Amino acid sequence: MVSPFSMDVTVGESIVLPCQVSHDHSLDIVFTWSFNGHLIDFEKDGDHFEKVGGQDSAGDLMIRSIQLKHAGKYVCMVQTSVDKLSAAADLIVRGPPGPPEDVTIDEITDTTAQLSWRPGADNHSPITMYVVQARTPFSVGWQAVSTVPEVIDGRTFTATVVGLNPWVEYEFRVVAANLIGIGEPSRPSENRRTEEALPEVTPANVSGGGGSKSELVITWETVPEELQNGGGFGYVVAFRPFGTISWMQTVVASPDASRYVFRNESLPPFSPYEVKVGVYNNKGEGSFSPVTVVYSAEEEPNRAPITVLARSLSATDIEISWAPPRENQHKGRIQGYEVRCWRHDEKEENARKVRTVGNQTSAKVTNLQGNELYHLAVKAYNTAGTGPSSAMVNVTTKKPPPSQPPGNIIWNSSDSKIILNWDQVKALDNESEVRGYKVLYRWNRQSSASVIETNRTSVELSLPFDEDYIIEIKPFSDGGDGSSSEQIRIPKISNAYARGGGSSTSNACTLSAISTIMISLTARSSL
Repeated sequence: MVSPFSMDVTVGESIVLPCQVSHDHSLDIVFTWSFNGHLIDFEKDGDHFEKVGGQDSAGDLMIRSIQLKHAGKYVCMVQTSVDKLSAAADLIVRGPPGPPEDVTIDEITDTTAQLSWRPGADNHSPITMYVVQARTPFSVGWQAVSTVPEVIDGRTFTATVVGLNPWVEYEFRVVAANLIGIGEPSRPSENRRTEEALPEVTPANVSGGGGSKSELVITWETVPEELQNGGGFGYVVAFRPFGTISWMQTVVASPDASRYVFRNESLPPFSPYEVKVGVYNNKGEGSFSPVTVVYSAEEEPNRAPITVLARSLSATDIEISWAPPRENQHKGRIQGYEVRCWRHDEKEENARKVRTVGNQTSAKVTNLQGNELYHLAVKAYNTAGTGPSSAMVNVTTKKPPPSQPPGNIIWNSSDSKIILNWDQVKALDNESEVRGYKVLYRWNRQSSASVIETNRTSVELSLPFDEDYIIEIKPFSDGGDGSSSEQIRIPKISNAYARGGGSSTSNACTLSAISTIMISLTARSSL
């Protein structure tokens, strides 16, 4: 009999335990396997156990993807009608360590925590390392922390976790590792809060400005709760006029505050102040932020723009320009201008507003109605508001453009030229007179079109005939562009002459077209 033998394997490996006998082939033989005293059910446990051998004298056992639970005693039983034999083997499975046990926080300070735990099973491979992980209400998942380890004896381990934040709740767990891999983590310890300490983090992005008259507005980013280091957290705001020595201070008791407004009627407008923001908690005051300069609130401009001019560009657009106020005190500095535009039959409070920035002294008001009287005025503005209004100007927009599109479009082609003709568009009484036409053409594959302007009702285009073209025509006037014709498709032409009308795709050669060209050539040669 070839018996199974004891083996030492690693998690994840696959092995075969042999079990073979010599026997009288006239006798039936049966192989059975048991594991730790229980008969193996090969149908139920087929993911890991399988009989292999391929001959009636072999009943080998294959164990696939071995897990820690497969460690133990395996017995092969061989039985015939006259006899039976058995042989046993022990399987040792080495794997990553089991989870450490009884993780306890023995002592905690403002920045450290002393932990103790008992090691879990080493799974036949000595533990080489422990990793301590921590979690807080503010963290995303578990994170490894720095520790100072100390072994007390072979059964209990301790480590001091360092670099913790004061006044924050922590829970800890421990993970063991050996040469085979990293094991499962322990169960978490209880939650414990570190002790309080003086605040160390100062507010970021201290700035401010703006506000209403006689105000100094100071702003900052709040310090996150996990960095406040203790209860009773708040802010100390200090400020002084630029160039002076004494600081004025005030306490803002809310930890969520991010703004303080100092109000005083004697506060000069748009004056520089040095500002810094500190922090405090139950343990005392921390540091101040770096000093920054913040300006007090402005007064709105006190002079109106002058020399306001406006003109109608089309039925929908008006252009307006102006000059800055002649005199303007520093306290009313100008950040830009606000143009107000309203129709004659509207109220001024419902005016449309267009703002410029900086020194720009012109603007365009768009999307207006044609042939309407509009009133316009300009104000300077800054963070405090708008100043007085300029004198009002009146402008009537131009009449709307022609509403009728060009009709009866005919095209002829010769060589590399396309000749287009169309009927003249006549404007209605309430429309702007036609000044000319725009011919838009593009390859069928292009998205953008080229444009030719003409004051006639025909145009000659020099275009190669190896492409399909899309053409449309529209009139233009002082009121803007009128209605466009339907798109005309001129197909790729291979013969020398062609003719089409409207959207027709005909490219038949016609005698009249040839005659027209011949007459033209004869006339030129006689000159």
